[in-house]
Amino acid sequence: MFPYLTSNQSLWLMVLLILWAIVLFGGFIFGNESETHRTPAVNRMASSIILVIAGWSWFLFCENPEIRPFALLIAIGMTFGFGGDLVLSRLLPIGRSVILGMLLFGVGHIFYIFGIVQSTQRWGYTAVPPRMNALIVWLLIGLIGWYIVVFRGQKPSVLHWAALPYALLLASTTGVAMGLSLQANDFIWLTIGAGLFLFSDLVLAGELFADYKFRSVGDVVWLTYGPGQMLIVYSIGIAHAVIL
Repeated sequence: MFPYLTSNQSLWLMVLLILWAIVLFGGFIFGNESETHRTPAVNRMASSIILVIAGWSWFLFCENPEIRPFALLIAIGMTFGFGGDLVLSRLLPIGRSVILGMLLFGVGHIFYIFGIVQSTQRWGYTAVPPRMNALIVWLLIGLIGWYIVVFRGQKPSVLHWAALPYALLLASTTGVAMGLSLQANDFIWLTIGAGLFLFSDLVLAGELFADYKFRSVGDVVWLTYGPGQMLIVYSIGIAHAVIL
């Protein structure tokens, strides 16, 4: 399964991946929590916890010094992402805090970006044009997405403006990931994961800021966000396969 790990380590990571899929997609198929979420909150949080465990498992199993820093930063980023999930879930006594959720997700993405950029340099994928072009393109996509979904037609508040740097931060993650994948094609799954995260957040922003409501809108968010996070976390395995 993962030939660069022991059989027990590979089995553990595959079990986590299968369990994550069962919890998230099974919750959607068999659940019926509310009009906006078929997937129960407990399934959503459990799927996120599983990815935290997977991230730290990858780090603990990683013996390659070229990959270990990348695995650590991805694991930390996923942990902050789980914190954001909790804050937005309404399961905590403090209720739902959009600002705190954005802050936690933002910190998580700073770790993702740092991990990708640092590793891109360490691994020798230092060509400037693909990295800069990818970053510029995705920053423009983030800016346009923020304008259409959050800003246009609204009376902007502090929260609306705060969503701009947050959107650009998420877009930057996709940009630096694409800058890597343009030089090492196997990392396209990391780019797709970051892109799915950005897409899910734009859908969520539409729900929060522009009152975009439709049935199972929350499931659209989670069925793009969850796989996005999974692809980011399991990109540690791609690094194992690519970086000798």
